[in-house]
Order: sequence, then structure tokens, then C-alpha cells
Amino acid sequence: MYKTDVVVIGGGPCGLAAATGASRVGAKTLILERDERLGGILTQCIHNGFGLHMFNEELTGPEYAERWKARIVGDKNISVLLNTFCYSIEKQGASFLVTASNSDGLVEVSTKAVVMALGCREKPAGAISLGGTRPAGIFSAGCAQKLINVEGRHIGNNVVILGSGDIGLIMARRLVCEGAKVLGVYEIMPSSGGLARNITQCLRDFNIPLHLSTTVTRVAGAKRVEGVYVAPVNEKLQPIMELEKFIPCDTLLLSVGLLPEVEIAGGLGLEFSPITNSYTVDEYFSTSMLGLFCAGNVLHVNDLVDNVSSEGEKAGEYAGLYALKGLDTRDKIEITHDEHIKYTAPKYLYNNHTGTAKISFRVDKNYRRVIIRAMSGGVEISKRPAPAITAGEMQTLVIDKSKIVNGLHLEIDVL
Repeated sequence: MYKTDVVVIGGGPCGLAAATGASRVGAKTLILERDERLGGILTQCIHNGFGLHMFNEELTGPEYAERWKARIVGDKNISVLLNTFCYSIEKQGASFLVTASNSDGLVEVSTKAVVMALGCREKPAGAISLGGTRPAGIFSAGCAQKLINVEGRHIGNNVVILGSGDIGLIMARRLVCEGAKVLGVYEIMPSSGGLARNITQCLRDFNIPLHLSTTVTRVAGAKRVEGVYVAPVNEKLQPIMELEKFIPCDTLLLSVGLLPEVEIAGGLGLEFSPITNSYTVDEYFSTSMLGLFCAGNVLHVNDLVDNVSSEGEKAGEYAGLYALKGLDTRDKIEITHDEHIKYTAPKYLYNNHTGTAKISFRVDKNYRRVIIRAMSGGVEISKRPAPAITAGEMQTLVIDKSKIVNGLHLEIDVL
């Protein structure tokens, strides 16, 4: 039985930052990582673009991970267990029991606070009811990325990509660099779900066509993919089958969304958001069960790893403070929003001290020329004009908490 102040589940960019934050306030911290090394998904992301906000440098994924790993090396407050798979969290009085297993057998950890930093997983073909056969040659974008970048495999010659999330866009470019031909990226929505810079750098710069409001309806092939059928969709996202056409190919990549890895806390009765498919949190990144914290991609899917690390660092710091001396949770208020905003993270603030709060949120669709406003008691307390905002990019607004007088409401004023 291990005993510690804080357990961090996951050793990726969020978990590494969370351990750093917890250690900074003096909390003994244990990282539990299921892989054989720290870094998470970063170890297979050999492209650059990481660290611009956190380190003011453009780094590759492995380089970014090494920066964070260097911070925990020699830190006497931080311990690490690799190749350790966590499968339950139980509340036991004022503490938590985290149960895991590794090559040594059962691992039990008694801890005062837990930070869930498990990240997210990709939706498979079954999650989107993809019709047709199931031959070889169908990959999720992340799986293809690992096969190519880590294992050095060649996965196909003529590729169709379904979904325009950032991983899919990045893999479109990567496949071309590996000598494959990317026949097109097909997106069921009327706009891409990826960052604008990735659309430019990964598709336009490589002459890869992007087909919006179009989806793959079924797969053809026996032992190996021989082609896919694609069709435009109507306003209800239903395929217009009379316009279906066949695209010969040998590989289909799926970049159709991510799901937070929340199952480990599924039996604790935490407040859950069907919009993010994860738990709601307050400004401390605590779930509805105080002491159980959640940040990074397991909370909501972020665009930038820098934001993941920032959230993780704060969650770890608050988890450490909670474990050592508790947190002030008086005067809890819920952040509300208008119909243009899908959700906010955090969902709750504590109006018991001064300072600022950073609110992250996503909008329901693309807008041009807007003003993002924060209202309290019918009075505007913060605003940020934007020439354009998109559903594929996270938005933020910083609030001066001393100005909150009666609730907090966010709204988008479309000009």
C-alpha cells in the first residue's frame, strides 16, 4: 500500500504538468502511467508546433515532453510508476483509494487528492455506424501516426481520410511526406473541426482537397480496402444516396472525434456534461467530489498541448493545496451562457476572493465579427472583440472576479 498526498493518473502533458504543480506547493505526488515511458501521445507527434505559448519555442512533441520530464527529474516530491494501469478510484472517508496493477501485481494507493489526467481516445469505425465490410486498411488517425512515426510502418498507398480533426489533417501531410497519395479529406460538417493553421499547412500547401458536407457511407473490399463510397449530406447530416460515388483506395483513415477517458471514475456519481462527455469542474479543476480533480483532454478536448499543460499545472497545484490545507469553497456560483456557446470550463466559480478567472469555451458554429461579453447582474464586466471565431477553436475570456456581483453570464454578440 502506497500513501501520498496527490496521485496523478496519466503521465502525458497534463499529468507531467500536474505533478509539477502539486510538488511546487509541497505535496508528495505519485504519477501512475500505463505506458513504458512518460510523455503520452507526445512521443508519437514528431511534427513541430508545440510549446509556442508555454516555452516561446516551436518544438516537436517528444521535445516538448522532454522539457516537462526534465522538471520532475530529481524532484524529491515526485515519484513515478510506469507500466501501471489504473482501473478504479474509491472514496474512503476523507481519502481516496486508487487501485492499479503492474508486473508486480496489485497496486493500491491511499491519497488525499487525485488528478485525472488520462487524456482521450479516438472514436472507432463502430462509433459512426460506418457501413460495408471490415477489411484490413482501416485505421484511426492516431493509430496510423504511431505505426508510421514510432514503428516505421508503411500503411498504404492511396488514402482517403474521413474527418478533418487536427490529427487527421496532420496525418494527411505526413502520409504525403511518406510517399502515399491522399485522395481527399471528407468532412460531414459544413466547416472543418481543425485549426485554421493546420488546414493551410497540412492540406492547402500539399494540394490535398477538403470536401465539406460530405461523408464516407460504406467501405468496399474483402481482405484489404479496395475503395470507399462517399456522398454529400443534407442539412440533417443525412447522406444523399443518389449522389453517392465510389473512390478507389487501399486505406481509410478515421479522424472522427475524441472521447475523454472518464470511465475510471464512472461509479462515483460525479456531475457529468453530455456536451463534453466528461465531468464538470469548478475553478480549482475539482469535480463535484471535492478532492478529485480533472484537467486537460480528459476534461475537454483542447486544440493546443500548451493549454493542456496549463490546465494540468493548475489542477495539480490546487490538488496539492487541497491535500495539505484544503480549499476555500464558499459562495459557489454557476457560469451560465447564451445559445451560441456550447459549454464553459470551468462551470463553477467561487466568488470568495479577488483575482482573475480564465474561462474556456467553444461556440456552436463559425461566426464573423463578434464581441464576447461577460455579464454580472445585468452589467458588462468584461468583453473581447473578435474578427472571427470558429467552432473548431477554443475561445477564452479572462474575468476580474472582484466585479462579479450577482452571477456570471457569457454571451456572444454577433455584429
